[in-house]
Amino acid sequence: MNVDILIKGGTVVDGTGAPARLADVAVAAGHIVGVGSRLDVVATETIDATGCVVSPGFVDIHTHSDVSLLHDPRGESKLLQGVTTEVIGNCSFSPFPINPQRLELHSDHLARIGDDPIIPTWTDLTGYAAELARRGIALNVAPLLGHGTLRVATMGVDDRPPTPAELDRMLLLADEAFAQGAFGFSTGLTHVPSAYAAPEEIEALGAVAVRRGRIYATHARASAGNMIGAVEEAVEIGRRSGVRVEFSHLSINEPDHWGQAADLIEVFTRARSDGIEIGYDVYPYDASCSSLTQYLPGWVQEGGTEAMVARLSDPDVRSKALGDLAAGWFGGIPWLWERVVVSRTGQGGESYIGQSIEAIAAAEGRRPEVVALELCERFGNDAEVVLHYRTEQDMLTFLRHPLAVVGSDGSAIPLEQHGDKPHPRHFGTFPRILGRYVRDRSELALEDAIAKMTARPAERTGIRDRGRIMVGLVADLVVFDPSTVLDNATFEDPTQAPSGIRDVVVNGVTAMRDSEQLGVRSGRVLLASGS
Repeated sequence: MNVDILIKGGTVVDGTGAPARLADVAVAAGHIVGVGSRLDVVATETIDATGCVVSPGFVDIHTHSDVSLLHDPRGESKLLQGVTTEVIGNCSFSPFPINPQRLELHSDHLARIGDDPIIPTWTDLTGYAAELARRGIALNVAPLLGHGTLRVATMGVDDRPPTPAELDRMLLLADEAFAQGAFGFSTGLTHVPSAYAAPEEIEALGAVAVRRGRIYATHARASAGNMIGAVEEAVEIGRRSGVRVEFSHLSINEPDHWGQAADLIEVFTRARSDGIEIGYDVYPYDASCSSLTQYLPGWVQEGGTEAMVARLSDPDVRSKALGDLAAGWFGGIPWLWERVVVSRTGQGGESYIGQSIEAIAAAEGRRPEVVALELCERFGNDAEVVLHYRTEQDMLTFLRHPLAVVGSDGSAIPLEQHGDKPHPRHFGTFPRILGRYVRDRSELALEDAIAKMTARPAERTGIRDRGRIMVGLVADLVVFDPSTVLDNATFEDPTQAPSGIRDVVVNGVTAMRDSEQLGVRSGRVLLASGS
C-alpha cells in the first residue's frame, strides 16, 4: 500500500486512555489508514519516532484565537505545543454574528480577547469561516457562538433584560449559527454585556442548543464568597434546559477559599449523579489573565469603552467608580494589588508592562484603584493584567479528577510580542502537563493526561472525526520526546517555545518537523455535524 506519511517505531498513546504500545501509524489522503506493528507500506514521507510518543494532536477546548488567527494565521504558539485543533468563541466572545450597524461596539467587545482591534467585513459564521479559509490557517478551529457578541448584535451593551422581540432575535441568530456549524455557545458572565444576562436568558439559548445537539460553555458568574453558587448556576441551566455544560477554566480566585477545591468538585459529581451532563476544563497555572476592564463595576462599563470614558469625566461618577473599585472586584473579592501585574497596554503604556499595580501606584504616589481606572480609561480593553490569585494545589486537585480536561484559555499568537508579557499559557500549557505534571511529578499517568488533551475534549465539544489514533479518523498527530518535553515560558519571560514537541501533522500534512514550523497552512474551520 502506498501512503503519504509513515510514522514508525514510536510509542502510540491513542487518546482513549488505553495503555501505550509500540506501533507504526500510516497516513493517506488526510486520514489514518493503518496502526500496527511494522506496517508494510511504501511512504512518500517517513518520520522515525523511535524513543518518542505518538499521540493525537492536542485539542485545546478553551481558546481565544478568534481574532489572533486573522492577524497571524501561522498559529505559532499553539502549533509549537502540538495543538492541532482549538475551540474558539469562548467566554462570550465570537466574531459572529455581526450587526453592521454596531461595528465599533463589536470591535470594542472583541478587543477584550487581547488582540489588536479588527473591523469585521462579514456578518455570520459562514462569512467568518470563509475569511479564515481565504487567509489559510495552520491549525483547525471549532467555533462556538459567543453570547456577548450575540447581545451586542441584538441590543448593544445595555445593562437590562432583552425585550421579548430582542430575545426572539437572539434565539433566531443562535439557531442560524448552529445551522451554519457552531458547536455550541458560550457565556462570559463576568464580561459585559454577557454579565448583564439573567439565567432565564441563558436557559432559553440552552434550549435552542439542545434542539441542535450543541454544547454550552460557561465562564461563570463570579461574586465574592459565592464560588459554589457560580457552579450551581451552571448546573441549574443544564438541569432546566437539558443542555450539555462545559464549565470553563475551573479555579478558586479568592484567597479565603484556597484549599476548597474538593468542595467545588462535589457540586459537579452530585450534578452528574442527578443525570446532568457537565464537565470542566482547567489550565496548569496558578494565575489568570484578562482585560483589566473586566474587573470594573458593571455599571461603569455599560455602553462600551467610549461611553465609559465619557461617563467617568463627571467627577461625582468618577468618585463613585473609584469607591466601588476600591471595595473589591466582583462584589468584594479583596484586591491584592501586588499580585495584579500589567501584561499589555496600548501605545504609550509600555513602561507599565511587567509591573504590578501596587508598584506603579507606589512609584507615582497614587492609590492603586486610581492607577487601575486610569489604565482602563487610557487603553480601554487593550489593558491586560495577570492576576496571581490561585494555588497550584487547587489546580492539581481539579486537574487530576476524571471530569477534568485541559484547555489553555490562551490564543494562537506569534513568539514576537514586542514588549508585551502575555500569560505563559499561550506558549506552554500542553508541554507543561507532559513535562512537569506527568514526567517530573507523576501527578497524572501519561495515557490519562493525553486523553484529557485529545479524545475527551473532542468528545465533549462534539468533534467526532479526530482526537484519537484510529483507522478512518483524520490524521492530526503529534510526535514528542517524553524525556525532554517541557514548557519554557515563564511569567517573566513568556514568549518561549517549548522543548520536546518534535513533529506535528495537521489534516494529514506535516506542519512541523524537528521542532521547526513549516510554511504549510493545512488547518480548517471545523463545523458541527448535522448543521
